[in-house]
Amino acid sequence: MIPHSVATPARGTAPQPDDGALILIADDIPANVELLFDQLRSLGYRTVTAHDGPSALAACFAHRPQLCILDVAMPAGDLGCGDHSTGYEVCRRIKKDPRTARIPVVFVTALTESTDRLHAIEAGGDDYLTKPYNRLVLGARITSLLKLKAATDALEDSYRKLRELQKVRDDLLKMIVHDLKTPLTGILATLEMLLDGDYGAVGDPQRQVLTDAEGKADDLLQLIEDLLEVARLEEAALPIVREPISPAAFLEEIAHEWSVRLQQERATVIVEVSDDAPVFRADKGLLRRVLGNLVQNALTHSSHAITLRLGARRDGRGILLTVADTGPGIPREYHDIIFGKFQQMRTAAAPRVRSSGLGLTFCRLVVEQHGGRIWVRSAEGEGSSFHILLPIEEGSAVPFESRLTPTSSGAWAIRLDP
Repeated sequence: MIPHSVATPARGTAPQPDDGALILIADDIPANVELLFDQLRSLGYRTVTAHDGPSALAACFAHRPQLCILDVAMPAGDLGCGDHSTGYEVCRRIKKDPRTARIPVVFVTALTESTDRLHAIEAGGDDYLTKPYNRLVLGARITSLLKLKAATDALEDSYRKLRELQKVRDDLLKMIVHDLKTPLTGILATLEMLLDGDYGAVGDPQRQVLTDAEGKADDLLQLIEDLLEVARLEEAALPIVREPISPAAFLEEIAHEWSVRLQQERATVIVEVSDDAPVFRADKGLLRRVLGNLVQNALTHSSHAITLRLGARRDGRGILLTVADTGPGIPREYHDIIFGKFQQMRTAAAPRVRSSGLGLTFCRLVVEQHGGRIWVRSAEGEGSSFHILLPIEEGSAVPFESRLTPTSSGAWAIRLDP
């Protein structure tokens, strides 16, 4: 006699009223269902059963079992596959749906060919047993998979709670930062009025103190703006306005924008643009700030005159932009963490520079918003090379008459000496 928990063709039956893990059995042969039912019940598990593909899926979505045992060959119904591969299709659909994707699936079948095992793996199956199977082996594998699922579920739950806590923290930070902006703007306006003499004459000692206070308030306001902008980037709320960009023209603009600061720091800049560097589409204003941050970091963190190289070349289906310097370099252990919020490098080779720790975070978020990636190659004492790989759109063209001169290597370059 078949256990009363066998499903009807339309849907799975209700689970047994026990406390054990719920397991779905899907097989079109009643004797196989009865055997598995008895074995699982003896091991303390509850069962829900089905005898074709559609009822197996319905039972899985309705009861959310902790594990599924599927036969490969059973009636496919309206699943759009042959009866000989129904189990594979059921497994694929279980693994594709986020509600059931983490449910382990064990195939128990009479099929013994290696290709059958391969199809089971490709469908997302977690284990594969051939009939006749050993009862103890089945029990051990089910126990192992259930433990793994419990650990995975606990990890996922911890990750979800962590994300919720991070969101609360970020929302609180944004609220505080936003509320700080209004009074700080008022402080800056008052300091400006004092310096302008609106409240009477200001002596030199007082002017020096007020100027210093205004500078610190400006630094704080810039930090607030950086925090708000990084928050908008993280939420993808900062619009990306793409336009065609000629790499030669773009890097030349960067070099000339920084020419005064470079001369003050006695630095040399070399721009190298490969002949194959393509026109690409990006938000020019945001990308200019990204490269500006990298140039700023190179100058700020170097205690001696450096050579700065700005480069562009094709890399596969993208364009590779490079900002390299001959500064103090970055130890390997910092290569990943420097792109995180509020992360700063502290080494004997680099001076301790006051920084918000948001500059490289801004760079990473902008590049990722463009569908690209950014990384660094560096070693302490050997300079640093920051690389930005961005996707391109073929067929774009921007007319540009460059003042760059060709080099012997076939690239175009401009050199600005101090």
